[in-house]
Amino acid sequence: MDIDFDVKHGLEGVAVAISSISYIDGEKGKLVYRGFEIEDLVENSHFEETAYLIWFSSLPNENEIDFITSMLAKKRTLPKKIIEMMKSFPKNAHPMGVLRSVVSLLGMYSKKDSSTLENAINLTAKIPTIIAYWYRIKNNLPLIPPKESLKHSENFLYMMFGEIPKHSDLFDKALILHLEQGMNASTFASTVTASTLSDIYSIITTAIGTLKGPLHGGANEKVLNMFKEIKSVENVEPYIYTLISNKEKIMGFGHRIYKTYDPRAKILKHWIKDLFLKDNVEYFEIALKVEEIVIKEFKEKKIFPNVDFYSGILYNYFNIPSEFFTTIFAMARIVGWTAHAMEYRKNNRIFRPRSIYNGPKGLKYKEVKGVEKNG
Repeated sequence: MDIDFDVKHGLEGVAVAISSISYIDGEKGKLVYRGFEIEDLVENSHFEETAYLIWFSSLPNENEIDFITSMLAKKRTLPKKIIEMMKSFPKNAHPMGVLRSVVSLLGMYSKKDSSTLENAINLTAKIPTIIAYWYRIKNNLPLIPPKESLKHSENFLYMMFGEIPKHSDLFDKALILHLEQGMNASTFASTVTASTLSDIYSIITTAIGTLKGPLHGGANEKVLNMFKEIKSVENVEPYIYTLISNKEKIMGFGHRIYKTYDPRAKILKHWIKDLFLKDNVEYFEIALKVEEIVIKEFKEKKIFPNVDFYSGILYNYFNIPSEFFTTIFAMARIVGWTAHAMEYRKNNRIFRPRSIYNGPKGLKYKEVKGVEKNG
């Protein structure tokens, strides 16, 4: 069959929207939010302020930061009926499956006349509560209600563990690293749903389902599991060279856009190195050795660590179980998802790509003998 145009598998290189939210320079390893380089924001900003920047296109003044902080703090509580339903979920359910399902359920409790932005803020506030409550339910621990007096990231850690751990500022900064990343798989999927004029809860359910995949958000969980299997620095070489010889994927390396070191991975590595000099940081030495070998072996292919390679080590430092890592990703990325959904709708056009048919033609129906037709 003759095909008169190219198929872009994975839509690689295909532009589907015009956006002012973020910019990535894959050759130079730069990530920019609304004109601000990511290094500048993680050094000087915090989650609430950067979320405001993503949603409203500018950094907030004093009144505006009070507004967004207050809005996020007041909307953290979950409906009691949803909490009861969560308690009935199977304890072996993956946290991403729980998060996806509860976000969908929340859609039935939303006000019909709520704006998309109001619901975006509402969901952003509630996702940490969903994650923390599932951690407590799964481990047969009493639930810890949210505290309005705590910042977004601090409140999450408090609800998980009953206290705010040292270096919690790094957890807040890690959320900033995950807030936004252009038209990635989950953002594209959520934008497709948004283009149908569906509600924000359906949009975010779509995004979470996409992020759940091990080739997207689930990679950071796989990376830490790899470190656990390696066990020691001495085991790194045989382990990694076995993967290479078997042509198996090494999780945490490579990126569709970045052709150099992912700037987010570079920042995380720097933070963890500083922590390592002060405290015990599990798996960091193993990670350094894995990075050394992979960069050496794949130098010509320009394969470097991505954000998933080091983020799991940081989350593990805060005693967050690896199966919850991708939910932390979602806890931050919801800001980018909702910003793209709202931006796309300003000049909305429903997505309707086409596929190229390569199946048979001209077949004729033939009745199967002995089979009676209905009626």
